[in-house]
Amino acid sequence: MTLTPTVTSKLPHVGTTIFTVMSQLAHQHKAINLAQGFPDFDCPAPLRERVTFHMNAGKNQYAPMPGVPELREQIAIKTKKCYGRDVCMDNEITVTSGATESLFSAISAVVHRGDEVIIFDPAYDAYAPAVALCGGKSIHIPLLAPDYAIDWQQVKDSISDKTRLIIINSPHNPTGSVLSTDDLEALANLVRDTPILIISDEVYEHITFDGEEHASVLRHQALSERAFVISSFGKTYHTTGWKLGYCVAPKALTAEFRKVHQYLTFCSTTPMQYAVADYLAQAPEHYEALPDFYQAKRDKFCALLKGSRFRLMPAKGTYFQLLDYSDITDQKDTDYARYLTETLGVASVPISVFYENPPAQHMLRFCFAKDEKTLIEAAERLCTI
Repeated sequence: MTLTPTVTSKLPHVGTTIFTVMSQLAHQHKAINLAQGFPDFDCPAPLRERVTFHMNAGKNQYAPMPGVPELREQIAIKTKKCYGRDVCMDNEITVTSGATESLFSAISAVVHRGDEVIIFDPAYDAYAPAVALCGGKSIHIPLLAPDYAIDWQQVKDSISDKTRLIIINSPHNPTGSVLSTDDLEALANLVRDTPILIISDEVYEHITFDGEEHASVLRHQALSERAFVISSFGKTYHTTGWKLGYCVAPKALTAEFRKVHQYLTFCSTTPMQYAVADYLAQAPEHYEALPDFYQAKRDKFCALLKGSRFRLMPAKGTYFQLLDYSDITDQKDTDYARYLTETLGVASVPISVFYENPPAQHMLRFCFAKDEKTLIEAAERLCTI
């Protein structure tokens, strides 16, 4: 008798990510893709030139496991400049293959079977699967609409002796909300005198609006001593396809982080690392100008939709804008997102997929990291409803 091999899924409730689903649907129907979060414009030409330079200079073999020293040095300089935090390039900074790898490495490094991890819904969809693969349990706490704020009393009530990790994300994907210094202080008060660790997902750190300063965990002494802070060059330099990010964490946490990282990807693309190091040193004005650059796009997109039937509160950060379609239909957001893609030719992301238990709301997420022509055409179509 021949036995047929079977596989018991470690992620039985996980399917293809919503970003892939909606982007494939957009491609199939030739729709304007405001679903997946990537710009439709290129990165700065001088940055591309540095990649070519380093490729031609022979920087095409494995990089050091923690990242090339030149890049880690520039990250340390940037961290001091932006957040006043001195970090050691050798023991506290690790370059990774995108922020998602950083998230997975950090979660895998510290979460053991039976541990609990507090996650705020709607949550970026990479968190919970990583926790599950480690044998941990995700404790989902809904953010409070309409501002998508954290209910700190509910967090306090949810902490148990099994709580190992709290994951925060600001500026927040998918809602565009931001945490304040008061929020960080509330978090610090909750975890003081506990073994609870923090992951702070700050990939949109340079995309905050209306004069709002990014409240990084790196600014907070007590939190930074127990946190993995994760950033993304893909978001900062319009290079999402390069998959280049980094993690800043105290020496002891970095040591555990690197134990996972070295067997997950070992290192990231070498010429890109050298190029970003050069550009960080040569053009700090790029990330300094990002708030105004993206606020102009947010304001343009919101102004174009002023005559539509959608309701909105302008995002406070990221390059995503939520649109409330309650006045249009009571269709489920997954169905309405598909309808808009197939019939109107504009793709978005339904918000319910980012929840463990979706609330009764009618929200879609649209990416405005697009050139003006794209935003105008998409808004014109949305205003026809």
